[in-house]
Amino acid sequence: MNLQSKRSNKDLSMAVLGWNQKWEEAFAELKLEGAQPGRIIADHGHKYRVMTERGEGWAELSGKLQHELGDRSAYPAVGDWIAQRFFSESEKDGIIHGILPRFSTISRRAAGSVPTEQIIAANVDVLLLVAALNLDFNLRRLERYLVMAWNSGANPVILLSKADLCEDPEQFVKETESIAPGVPVIAVSAMEDQGRDQLEALLRPGLTVALTGSSGAGKSTILNWLAGEEKQFTQGIRESDSRGRHTTTHREMFVLPQGAVMIDTPGMRELQLWDDAGGGWSEAFTDIEEFAAQCRFGDCRHEREEGCAVQEAVRSGDLDQKRLENYRKTQRELKYQATKEQARQRNDRKTSGKKETRRGKGEQRRRFELERD
Repeated sequence: MNLQSKRSNKDLSMAVLGWNQKWEEAFAELKLEGAQPGRIIADHGHKYRVMTERGEGWAELSGKLQHELGDRSAYPAVGDWIAQRFFSESEKDGIIHGILPRFSTISRRAAGSVPTEQIIAANVDVLLLVAALNLDFNLRRLERYLVMAWNSGANPVILLSKADLCEDPEQFVKETESIAPGVPVIAVSAMEDQGRDQLEALLRPGLTVALTGSSGAGKSTILNWLAGEEKQFTQGIRESDSRGRHTTTHREMFVLPQGAVMIDTPGMRELQLWDDAGGGWSEAFTDIEEFAAQCRFGDCRHEREEGCAVQEAVRSGDLDQKRLENYRKTQRELKYQATKEQARQRNDRKTSGKKETRRGKGEQRRRFELERD
């Protein structure tokens, strides 16, 4: 079901998608004559579904833009604002010639041995981290999602879905709040219409909200519940371990009746963090960082050092040992990832330098041959 279902073209103005004066100014700075603004609403690989003032159409990147962007992570993602030239005065399809600067980027490390960044969504105001209250509930996994969320530039909110499946959802809310200082935690149930008012308070007109979480967490169910119609197909989970099956196959944006737009994303079996450019690791573990500031030594590793406030917090019960272990694990992972990425960039620069040298020698040889002739 596309973005225009049950809505007129008038309803789907650019303002509904989040277009404002800030984006107008950013678009003008591109200085692309004859181009019109649009927003990526679905990513299908080399083709994109784009919403413009003409309505919903298809677009591809220009060859020049592909060359300029280079890295795949710089390509448009769902949520990006773009500059597009239409094929004709009457068509909705066209070519993308520019991408407006992002104010937030939700990303993870893509699967594979070579470290590459996979963009999940762009220009998101509120990121809803969805975790189901079933056998698959995992606080350590939520901590990793929080690192990603704080690094993205979006405001995280944790949704504990399928609250009807547990006897005491408030206990899960308290446990989650203990590992997410300052982050709103809402228990919701689409089956029982629980938590709707709290959730709808986040869906203000002009805002972009994205859903992310493990497979089977209930993201598409939440979207359908809020939309009042089946926007996305859903299916059940395995009873043996409460693990979900991939239902959503690509990232897509939908307009909600509450006024906000929502991006639904495929579930993740495993979240591999990309980087810590936004300081998300420290933000996700602010309680440990506060304890660490009280350690006797500034370079304390929080292991066996004398005067370690972090270890004292573990002994006193103020800090969970498993949370501390995950703190260290994600720190090691992010440092390793940063080292790998730096090595890749050095190799790319070296390769690029060799190509430029060969190109220069080739040009010199051609000039010599022309002069000799």
